[in-house]
Amino acid sequence: MPTPRHAALATAALVLGGVAIGTTEFVTMGILPEISTDLAVTIPQAGHAISAYAAGVVVGAPLIAAVGASWPRKGLLLGLLAALIVGNAAAALAPGYESLVAARFLAGLPHGAYFGVASLVAIELAPVGQAGRAVGRVMLGIPVANVLGVPFATWLGQQLGWRFAYWLVVAVGALAVGLVALVVPHVARDLEGTVRRELKEFANLQVLLTLLVGAIGFGGLFAMLSYIAPTLTEVTGLAASWVPWYLLASGVGGIVGTPIAGRMADWSVLRSAVIGLAGTAANLTVFALVAQWAIPALICVFLSAVFAGILVVSLQLRLMDVARKAKTLGAASNHAAFNTANALGAWLGGLVIARGYGFTAPSWVGVGLALGGLIVLGISLLVHRREARTALG
Repeated sequence: MPTPRHAALATAALVLGGVAIGTTEFVTMGILPEISTDLAVTIPQAGHAISAYAAGVVVGAPLIAAVGASWPRKGLLLGLLAALIVGNAAAALAPGYESLVAARFLAGLPHGAYFGVASLVAIELAPVGQAGRAVGRVMLGIPVANVLGVPFATWLGQQLGWRFAYWLVVAVGALAVGLVALVVPHVARDLEGTVRRELKEFANLQVLLTLLVGAIGFGGLFAMLSYIAPTLTEVTGLAASWVPWYLLASGVGGIVGTPIAGRMADWSVLRSAVIGLAGTAANLTVFALVAQWAIPALICVFLSAVFAGILVVSLQLRLMDVARKAKTLGAASNHAAFNTANALGAWLGGLVIARGYGFTAPSWVGVGLALGGLIVLGISLLVHRREARTALG
């Protein structure tokens, strides 16, 4: 067991890798207008770059996690960060719309596997009984990205061109590679991990239901957040220069909510998931009604990240539990589910905008998605209780 100081340094390195991933995941939302103008496509078409990244996560997370289940976890982390760097460099160098979409797909491939493996390493480094807090610390990479990386990358993209936003991710990713190589200890690999075992353990009803909760319910957040830039300029009436500040508010909400989420998950994983979904549905309802006012809209963006953090941590731990021995695949697939939600939310949000329903329409779509996730979670809870009764006799 490493010393507390060494464990803290290793966790910080893992968080930095998460900052790079969180920045590249969300920055496209803030620079959609610049991409649209430069590549001569509509905003809904530019939104396909968001969906392409999400599709890369959905494909890459289970594939890499299953294949790499028996690999040394530190080496796998370094390889995933290297892939992230290559994908973002390709996006920055993309000569046109199609190549950008393809590059975003490639950049998304390492996302889920990275957070899955990093969560497992963090749990190994943490004291017994603090798995929720360990996962919560790793997940801080995303809200820190939203506080620092995404606003700065968005500003950089607005001032110097959208390509510079992706070059920033390349730089942060390179720094993370160096730190992970230096301070993350070698964690014992799972010598029994095979693709067959991972898939066998992973194939049960509770795993599928939990993935469906994330894939549907989390889509509510992305339906709104994917089009936050045009919503703020067209509905709220703000200048584009205000967009990074709203993204900053989202990041602050994540930094506030994620540590709370870790403690809530150590209290009750399932109750935390219910709170995350119900809070998301209520908050999106309010946002759709108050988006024309700057301060209420800002508060709603802040709260959206708080509830998102609760949902991410609770479902991460739930999947790792119900996946049994397939913990690598379970941990990674949580992000595949969330990025299915990313793709679904961005697609449905773009669809209602293209149909002429306006920029608040994606939030109403999001309410429906969050409630849909809550219904699936209810089914999962009923199955959970039935299985518990069966086990007792």
